[in-house]
Amino acid sequence: MWAVHRPSARTDHLPPPPFNAPAARRLRTALGLGPDHVAHTLRASYGLPYVTPGLVTAWERGTAGPSHTELTALAGVLWCSPGELIGRPRTLREHRVARGLAPEDVARAVGQEIHAYLRMEETGRWRGTERQSAALTRLLSLSPADIVTVTGREEALAELLRSAATTRWQAYVRPVRKVVPLERRPVEEALHRLHRDYQGRMAATLSWGGGHGDAGEGGREFLDRIVEHFWTAATRSPRRSRP
Repeated sequence: MWAVHRPSARTDHLPPPPFNAPAARRLRTALGLGPDHVAHTLRASYGLPYVTPGLVTAWERGTAGPSHTELTALAGVLWCSPGELIGRPRTLREHRVARGLAPEDVARAVGQEIHAYLRMEETGRWRGTERQSAALTRLLSLSPADIVTVTGREEALAELLRSAATTRWQAYVRPVRKVVPLERRPVEEALHRLHRDYQGRMAATLSWGGGHGDAGEGGREFLDRIVEHFWTAATRSPRRSRP
């Protein structure tokens, strides 16, 4: 049986990208390749001598995830773009890798020095100007939710949304609009819906006779996923992002 082993010293020290294991298995099967064929090509053609069929299988089962270097090589073996093997990108680096772009390509396109751009990838926080942010959005096809994530504002948004859902939502329209690149109407509609859904959930839980403890648990569960609920609500009706 093949062992799953990687060298102790690796040049790729960054956290691995989110990996779409079912897609990798589907693409390999469509090409008529076995894990042994994939492992052999990664060793022979991509300079990854430690890759075994066991490691490839572990990737596909989700028990291990390829590094950025391994994922790029795997995409070459499977004749696909790296983006097809990545789950929903969250960080700036993951979005870039998903588009198959080098750091130099992004830095040049948005008008930044390469060392400044790489520092933003390392810190996980985009700090470009408004013009550079617009260029980055076009280059990486970022959604409003992606923009909030790569600029490191998701936790700030979550705090505002929790307050809007539990108190007077109208007071949070302007603060939320300072965080998200959406126009006023979709923000108002989303906050109203969050408030209504949260209050409705609390009232329904109490009416079932569960008591305040159960109501609190149900409310916490809703609030834990408040950002997800917000984007779902904000995209239910046509809207335009702010430039």
